[in-house]
Amino acid sequence: MPNLTFTTTNLLNKISGRTYLLIAILIFAASNSVTRRLTEIGAANLIEGRNAISFCNVLFVGNLCALLALVAIYSKELNFRALRRLSFLDWMGLIAIATLSGALAPSLIFIALEQTAVNNVVLIGRIEPPLALALSIFILKDRVNIWVITGAITSFVGVALTVVLQTPSENMVEMAGFSIGRGELMAIGGAIALAISTIISKVSLHQIPLGIFTVFRTATGTVIFFVVVIKLFGAMHFIDVFSPFVWQWMLIYGAVIVVGGQLAWFKGLKTTNAADVSLASSISPVAGILAAYFILGEAPTMAQYIGGSVIILGIILNQIGVSQQQTDTEPQKNQDMEVGFKGI
Repeated sequence: MPNLTFTTTNLLNKISGRTYLLIAILIFAASNSVTRRLTEIGAANLIEGRNAISFCNVLFVGNLCALLALVAIYSKELNFRALRRLSFLDWMGLIAIATLSGALAPSLIFIALEQTAVNNVVLIGRIEPPLALALSIFILKDRVNIWVITGAITSFVGVALTVVLQTPSENMVEMAGFSIGRGELMAIGGAIALAISTIISKVSLHQIPLGIFTVFRTATGTVIFFVVVIKLFGAMHFIDVFSPFVWQWMLIYGAVIVVGGQLAWFKGLKTTNAADVSLASSISPVAGILAAYFILGEAPTMAQYIGGSVIILGIILNQIGVSQQQTDTEPQKNQDMEVGFKGI
C-alpha cells in the first residue's frame, strides 16, 4: 500500500499566510449575523416561553466551548514554569485586556445586536481602527504617514454619517444635540473597549505566549461576564444555560467562529507582514454586510450605503499609506491580537 504523502498537517502548512488571514476575516465578519441567526432559532423554539439561545447564553456558553478547545490546543504552553515568568505588569495587562476585550466589548456588541441592525454594528465597529491609531500616535508616539491619518479620519467620518443619518426610532437617546440609537451607542462602546485593549496589548504583551494570552483572556472574560450578569439579573438569568438545545448550537459556534477563526488569524500572522494584515482587515466591513444579507436577508439602508461608502474610501486611503510605510515589515502579532471583534 503506497504511503500517503499529503497528511492533513502537510496540507495546512501549504496554505499561505494571506489565505489564513482571509479565512479568519470571513469567519469573523459572519459572527454577528450568525449570532443574530442563533437567537432567532432560539426564539422559534422556546423552552417554557423562554428563548434558551439568548445573547447572554450565546456569549457565556460560546466562551466555555472556546475555552475547552483552546486549553486542548495550547496545553503544552500552559505550565507553571511559563506562568512564573510573567511579571506583575504582565498580569495587570492580561487582566485589563481580558476585562475590556473578553467581557466588556463582547457584552456591548451583543447588546447592540439586540437593539439595532447587524449592518450598523458592522459599520460602526470600524471606528475602532481610527481610535486605536489616534491612541497609538498620542500615547505611544507612533509615526505614520499622511495617507494613513487621512484614511483614519475618513473612516471616522463614515461611521459618524452611518450614525447621524439613521431613520429616527423609539430606541433613540439625545447626546450633544444629536439623536443616536441605543444599539449604535453600545456598538461605539464596544469599539472603544477594543481600541483601548489594542494599545494595552502593544505595550504589555510582547513576551507573553499566545496560548497563555488566549486562554487567560477567554477564562477571565467568562468569569467577569458571569459575575456581572448574576449581580445585575440574578442566577435565574442562566436557567437554560445547560440545555442540550443551547449546547448543540454553541459547540458549532465556539468551534468554528471562535476557535477556528482565531487559529486561522494567528496562523496567518506568523507568516505575513503589517501590510498583509491591514489588507485582509480592510475587507471586513464588506464581508460583514454581505454576511448579513446572505444569512439574515438584511439589505443596507441609505444611511448605511452612504456611511459605508465613506468608510471604504477611508480604508482605500489607509491601504495606500500602509503600502508606502516601509518602516514595519514584520508581523505585528501583539498589535493585531485585538484588532476587531472576533466572535467572542
